[in-house]
Amino acid sequence: MAVDSGLSSPLGPPACEKDAKALQFIEEMTRNPDQVQEKILAEILSQNGETEYLQRFKLAGATDRDTFKSKVPVVTYEDLQPDIQRIANGDRSPILSSHPISEFLTSSGTSAGERKLMPTIHEEWDRRQKLYSLLMPVMNLYVPGLDKGKGLYFLFVKSETKTPSGLVARPVLTGYYRSEHFKKRPYDPYNVYTSPDEAILCVDSFQSMYAQMLCGLLMHKEVLRVGAVFASGLLRAIRFLQVHWQQLAHDISTGILNPKITDPSVREGLAGILKPSQELADFIIQECSGGNWERIITRIWPNTKYLDVIVTGAMAQYIPTLDYFSGGIPLACTMYASSECYFGLNLKPMSKPSEVSYTIMPNMGYFEFLPHDPSAPPLSRDSPPRLVDLADVEVGKEYELVITTYAGLCRYRVGDILQVTGFHNSAPQFQFIRRKNVLLSIDSDKTDEAELQKAVENASLLLREFNTSVVEYTSFADTKTIPGHYVIYWELLVKDPSNSPTDTVLKQCCLAMEESLNTVYRQGRVADNSIGPLEIRVVKSGTFEELMDYAISRGASINQYKVPRCVNFTPIMELLDSRVLSTYFSPAAPHWTPERRRTD
Repeated sequence: MAVDSGLSSPLGPPACEKDAKALQFIEEMTRNPDQVQEKILAEILSQNGETEYLQRFKLAGATDRDTFKSKVPVVTYEDLQPDIQRIANGDRSPILSSHPISEFLTSSGTSAGERKLMPTIHEEWDRRQKLYSLLMPVMNLYVPGLDKGKGLYFLFVKSETKTPSGLVARPVLTGYYRSEHFKKRPYDPYNVYTSPDEAILCVDSFQSMYAQMLCGLLMHKEVLRVGAVFASGLLRAIRFLQVHWQQLAHDISTGILNPKITDPSVREGLAGILKPSQELADFIIQECSGGNWERIITRIWPNTKYLDVIVTGAMAQYIPTLDYFSGGIPLACTMYASSECYFGLNLKPMSKPSEVSYTIMPNMGYFEFLPHDPSAPPLSRDSPPRLVDLADVEVGKEYELVITTYAGLCRYRVGDILQVTGFHNSAPQFQFIRRKNVLLSIDSDKTDEAELQKAVENASLLLREFNTSVVEYTSFADTKTIPGHYVIYWELLVKDPSNSPTDTVLKQCCLAMEESLNTVYRQGRVADNSIGPLEIRVVKSGTFEELMDYAISRGASINQYKVPRCVNFTPIMELLDSRVLSTYFSPAAPHWTPERRRTD
C-alpha cells in the first residue's frame, strides 16, 4: 500500500517510508547531474591526488575538470596492466588509490586471454550497496505486493584465487555475496529469498543449484518473482530441473535430502525447510514427467509476476526461450553494472526488453562519453579523443563509456557502447547497445556482436512455422578454407519433432543471415569472392551446457558466464565439432549492388 509520507516522488507513490527516501534520493541525484559529477570528480582527485598514477600527470593538487581532462590520458586495461600487476605482486604503496586495495574483481573470464583484475577498495561496497537499495523501491512502483511473498533467485559464488600479494581475486558478485553487506543485510520484507545464504555461498555449483531449486520448489506458492543475474543463468536452472526433477521430487516426498549434498552448511541450512510432502512431490512429478516444458515456470510457480534477468545486449537472444518456459510473463532488467563500477538503474523495469534504458546515477563515479562513430578512423596517441560529460550527451547518439572511480581507475575505457534514449529530469538515459568489439572478420569485413545477433534473429524467423527456435549460438571465422567463411553453431529447440525444419529451410537460414550482414561482407561474397558461403552447424541439445561447464572448470564464474559469441580456442572448437548433427551452406550469394560501394 502506498504511503503519504510528504516525500511523494515524481516517479510515483512510494510503497513505504523507506521507499519514499530512496525515490527522493534518485530525484535529487538526477535533477542536477552536472553539479553532482563535478563534486564526485573533485572528491576522487582530492582522495587520490597523491597517488603515484596521478602524480605522473602533474595535476599540482588541481581537482577541476578542465585540468583533469587536459592532463590525464584516456586509457585501456592494457595501459594500466603494469601498475595493476605491481599491486597484485605485493606493492602496497599508493599506486592507483590512496585507500588500500582490498581485493581484485575479475572480469567474467569469457573473453579471449586472461581475466582482467580490477582493483577495488572496501568503501566501494558501500557505494554499490546504495545502488542495490534503490532497485526494489522502483520495482514496487510497478508491481504491488512483493512484500507478501519471496523471490526465487539462482545466485552463485565461485572459489576465489589469490594474487602473489595475498589479495583475493574473485568475480564482483562473489565479492558481494561474501561481503558483510550481503551476509548481514537487514531484513526487508520486499527482498526475501527462498534460498538460504548457505545455499548461495556454497562453492560447489551442483550442490548450490540443487539446494536453491529444492527450496524454490518447497516454497513454490510463495514465489512472486524468479530470477538470476543473466538470462542464461535462469535457463541453466530450468535445464537443471529438466534433468533432476525426479530426485528433487523424491527428496520432497521423503523429507530426506539427496546424499550428494554433502556440504554441512547447506545441509544445516535446509534442515528446517525440507519437510515431507507427498502432495507437492506428486504435483512436481505431474508437471515434469510429461515432457512438456512450455510455461513450466508459471506452472510450477503460479504466482510469479515477472522474471528478473538481464536480457539486454547479447542476452536478448534468450528472450524467445524465456517466453517459452514462462508463457511470456514480463522480463525485468533492473540495473547496469560491471566489475569496474556500478553505473545505474532502470526506472521503468517492466518495459519491453527492446525499450530498456538505464539512468546512470551520477554519484557512482565520474562518467565521460567518447562519441562512437564506426566509420571514423581509429584514435591515435597524437590526436586524443574529445570526451563529452554526462550532462552534455545528445539523444540518439552512441558513445563509449569512460569512467573515473574512487578505487583509482582514471579515464578508463569500459568498452560498452551506449545510445542516449532520453532523460529523467536532467540525467541521461542509455540503451546498452553492445560491447565494443569485432567478432568475425575474414577479409576487410568486420562483423560485431549486435550485427551477428540481428542476423541470427532474422534467420530464425524462418523456423517459426516449424515451432522451432535457436536456443544458443556461437561462431568462428574459418580461414582454413579458401576463401575463408563464417561458421555459425546453432543449438535448436524443436518443440514438435514430427515437424522439424527441413534441410532446404536450414540452407535458407544461412542465406538469410548473409542478407542481414553489412555491405562490406556481401561485397566480399558477391564481387570480390574473398568470403565463402556462410555455414550453419547444428549441434546436439545440451552442447552449450557442456560449453559452460568447461568454462566454469577453467575458472569462469557461473554468475557472470556469458556464451562467447565467437570462439577460437581449440578445445572449445573440438567440443563443438564433436556435437555437430548436421551442416548447411548458403545456397546462393546474398544481394549486393555496386552502387552501395563506398569509395571514401
